[in-house]
Amino acid sequence: MFKFKKYKFNLFFLISLLIIQSIYISIPKAKYMDSPDEISNKKIVYLTFDDGPTIITGKLLDTLKKYNVKATFFVVGKEIDEREDLLKRIYKEGHSIGLHTFSHNFKKIYKDEDTFLQEMLHTQNKIKEVTGINTNLIRFPGGSSKHLNTEMLEKLHKNNLKVYDWNVCIDDGVNPHLPVNQLVKKAKKCKLEDDKVIILMHCNSNNINTIKALPQIISYYRNNGYKIEPITNMTPEYHYKIKK
Repeated sequence: MFKFKKYKFNLFFLISLLIIQSIYISIPKAKYMDSPDEISNKKIVYLTFDDGPTIITGKLLDTLKKYNVKATFFVVGKEIDEREDLLKRIYKEGHSIGLHTFSHNFKKIYKDEDTFLQEMLHTQNKIKEVTGINTNLIRFPGGSSKHLNTEMLEKLHKNNLKVYDWNVCIDDGVNPHLPVNQLVKKAKKCKLEDDKVIILMHCNSNNINTIKALPQIISYYRNNGYKIEPITNMTPEYHYKIKK
């Protein structure tokens, strides 16, 4: 009798252990530390180019294609006429397109909020007419600082527009003839622990050195574990502090 009870007890204990083990295996394990690959995959750099399309945009696209990189072009509406093929190429080669007003005339676009909005919508319509896509990514000429307030942001959002400023600037807009090494140096001025970097660059007709610097900029961020991606509708909005 005693042996039977002992056997029965051991069998019950074994079954209990198996049940507990199966439950433990089915519970998702907490992730205490990401692997190096997972960390690198979270680090993204967005290469953005303002003011195009221009006569050098083709060379810029050639360089991006050579290094298998997708970028973001914030285009000026008035620059599209007679350069429709360049805009189509930007789209067909997998880059994203954003709005950078129609006139790029600071006095005009910042006259009032409605004028600014209409400038963006005018360019939006022009891009759709040429490419068939409807983009809602925008960038303020000179950046949103001192221009963006709560009311204006709400107005932009009602029109499904999302703002993208930058946290790294190579200064090729104000000084397009900076030597290549200086442009590269400025492109590296980021905190490498930042998981999202948006670099402001330009593709005006005089930004030849920007194209020459681009391979080094690409290599620097890739070597530091960043994935290079275009800004899309899924990219979290990024703008400067809203003025009161």
